Amino acid sequence: MRDVVFTRRSGWIPTVIRVAGELKLKLAAGADANHEPREFTVPISEAHLAVIEEDLARHLLLWSAVLPLCEAAGTEGRLDETAAVALLDPILLAPPTDVDALFRRIPWERIRLVAHGADIRLLERGQVYDAMRAATATANEKRAQEYHADRRRAARGTVLGPLDAAILRYTGQYLHGATIPRRNPDAVDTELLPQVMRVIATAEQACAGMRINLDPRRGNRATDKRDWERMTAAVDAAVRRPYPELVDDAVRTVSFLMCAEAAARAKSAPPEEDDLGVRVTKTALTFTDDKGSEKRWRRDGPRGASAEFWEFVAERSAGDNEVFTIEDEEMGEGIQLHFYADSIARITTVRPGEDGSDPEYQVEYGLVDGIGGYRQLVSAFVRGGCAALDQHGPWTSDVAEFERARRR
Repeated sequence: MRDVVFTRRSGWIPTVIRVAGELKLKLAAGADANHEPREFTVPISEAHLAVIEEDLARHLLLWSAVLPLCEAAGTEGRLDETAAVALLDPILLAPPTDVDALFRRIPWERIRLVAHGADIRLLERGQVYDAMRAATATANEKRAQEYHADRRRAARGTVLGPLDAAILRYTGQYLHGATIPRRNPDAVDTELLPQVMRVIATAEQACAGMRINLDPRRGNRATDKRDWERMTAAVDAAVRRPYPELVDDAVRTVSFLMCAEAAARAKSAPPEEDDLGVRVTKTALTFTDDKGSEKRWRRDGPRGASAEFWEFVAERSAGDNEVFTIEDEEMGEGIQLHFYADSIARITTVRPGEDGSDPEYQVEYGLVDGIGGYRQLVSAFVRGGCAALDQHGPWTSDVAEFERARRR
């Protein structure tokens, strides 16, 4: 039979219960094999209970000191009760100077104290008792998260200035750098917001007119890595010139914001129809991949050949499916795209097969510079066949020479 003797009814702060006449401090910490919080108890005395009831600061300090012992117990281990009991008198009954001395020797969970209002400046100086004078029973988890984020940055040598912090709050990346950035002006102090907006305006001017296109080689929603890197470099350089004091985290979040917005525009835009409205020599084309899939395109259809082909690629491209072909059976020519090697082959029929003999083909190879290069070559072939690819060379039929060029 358990009776609750004392609780602050606030979050996870430990409570005091009575079990078979014995007082125990009960707390949930760590996790079991199912990722559920484990429950631990530590025997305490009436004197300890009196301090816990009257002194929130010491109650929280005790909690922060016992938490590492709970974590050490793992998913199934037992709490080191002897070590836990040894913390009771020094934290709950000793003078403040002795409490500070103890916390310089033991592991303790500072994040919990920050969440409950600890003075961070005093906490960092080792004055844990005085740091808890303004302690609150209600936790401010955002404050704790920001403190944890600042400690992670400090561990790699980064200290934020006021403008750095304001920019990270504006993009929503103060806590987590992997969060997709968005514009949050309400998260910034009114005094700093005009400065933040000037930084953002500088970035917008730097990437005006730049685009981040989709890369169908990596699926329907993937973006071109080179476009992303190009925009990042442009924004970073533009922002650093007038604001050299900004830390890398702040500059990076601004370029990430610009790139994320450009990528979102590309993903929401209708598919490009770069063959419509121009003269296309092809009347019918066949698209195939390395897995035996096939799709037929005809000129009298509703969409251009390039758009149809890249949709075909986006739906089927994968790590084990990186070779795609466009063939014009009527003209006896085609191109084969090798995404794994940044290369392309153009194939023309020199002599058709007759009387059971195999046809004779000329195969020439060329290097391709990213998805932009592939798009240009596909469009050129659709418009003018293999002859239209001459200007996009050089081309070679020597496989060994081409392989050396590709490796270079």
